[in-house]
Amino acid sequence: MSVPVGDGVATPALVGDKLFVFSRQDGNEITRCLEAASGKEVWQDKYKAEAASGPARSFPGPRCSPTVSDGKVVTLGVQGMLSSLDAATGKVLWRKDDIKGAPRFFTSSSPLVLGGVCIAQLGGTSGAIVAYDLAGGAEKWKWTGDGTAYASPVLLTASDTKAVVAETAGNIVAINAEDGKLLWKTPFAVSGRGYNAVTPMVEGQTVIYAGDGRRGAKAVKVEKKGDALAATELWSNPDASCRYNTPVLKDGLLFGITENDRLFCVNARDGKTAWTTSIKGSRSYGSVVDVGPALAALTPGGEMVVFEPSDKEFKQLAKYKVADSGAYAYPIFSGNRVFIKDKDAVTLWSLQ
Repeated sequence: MSVPVGDGVATPALVGDKLFVFSRQDGNEITRCLEAASGKEVWQDKYKAEAASGPARSFPGPRCSPTVSDGKVVTLGVQGMLSSLDAATGKVLWRKDDIKGAPRFFTSSSPLVLGGVCIAQLGGTSGAIVAYDLAGGAEKWKWTGDGTAYASPVLLTASDTKAVVAETAGNIVAINAEDGKLLWKTPFAVSGRGYNAVTPMVEGQTVIYAGDGRRGAKAVKVEKKGDALAATELWSNPDASCRYNTPVLKDGLLFGITENDRLFCVNARDGKTAWTTSIKGSRSYGSVVDVGPALAALTPGGEMVVFEPSDKEFKQLAKYKVADSGAYAYPIFSGNRVFIKDKDAVTLWSLQ
C-alpha cells in the first residue's frame, strides 16, 4: 500500500489505527489522518503556505513531525505556522504565526505536549520557546533568551520539577515547564557551517546532547539546586559527532550516525566508543530507531539495515530496500509493519 501525500521530511505519527501525516502539496501544508491498515483518508486540513526557499529550497515541505496528545494533533510548518487540530475530525482548534522568522534552513523542531500545554520553539535568531494552552491556544509563558535552531524540546524531571530541555541556537537550556523560567543553561555554539539539530536525549536525570564537528556527544547529570538546576559532566566523546540525526538510547547504549557516515555504538554510562562501521548513503542524515529486539538504520536512499543492539560488535540481521529516494523521515514500526515516508508518498511494508 502506497499513498501519495506530497513533499516533506516530517515523520508521520502512528496512534492506534490512525496515521497522521504532515506534508506539502499544491502550495498547501496539509495534515492528513489516514487509516493505517488501508491508507484510506479519514480527513485532511490544509492552508496556503510558502515553501522553504534559498539554501533549503530542495526540501520545500515540512520537517516538523506532528505531535498527537489528548485528542489533538499539533503541527508546525516550515514558515512557523503552529496549528492544533481535533484528532478525530481534523477541525481546527487554533492557529498561530505571531512569532515571525525561522532558522536559515527553516523550522525543524517538533512541538512537545505536556499536561495540556503545547510547547514549541518558534522564530529564528530572535526566536522563543513558547507554551500555549493545548485546547484554546492561550499563551501560558514565553522564554526569549536565545534564538532557535532545529532540534526538538524534550521533558526532564528532576526531583519535583518538570523542565523542558532544548537545544537552541547557541546553548543547551532547561526551562521550567510551569512558568517558563530558565533553570539551567550551558553554551553549545556551532562553528563554521555547523548546526544545532540533534534533539537532547534524557534518561532519568542524565541528559545527553550532541552536535557536529569536534563537539561530539556529552552527558551531564542534572540535579535540583535551590530554585534552579545544576549539571555535572559525566563524559564527553568528540568522535560521536552527529549533524542531522538524533541517536537512540537502548539498554545503556547510544546508537547513531556520525557526520562522516559511520554507524556507532557508545556506552552511555562512560562515553566510550564500543564500535563503528560504515553506513553508505547516509550523507550525514539517516536515522536509527529502536524496534524492540533489534535496531533499524534507514538512509535517505531507502536502504534499511536491521542490526543487533549490542556493544560487542556490529551484527547485521537483515537489509531491505524500502524506497528509491527521499527517505529522510524516520521509519515507523508496528509489529511486522513498517511505514516509510519518502519524497512524496507513505508506503506500508510488511516484514517477514
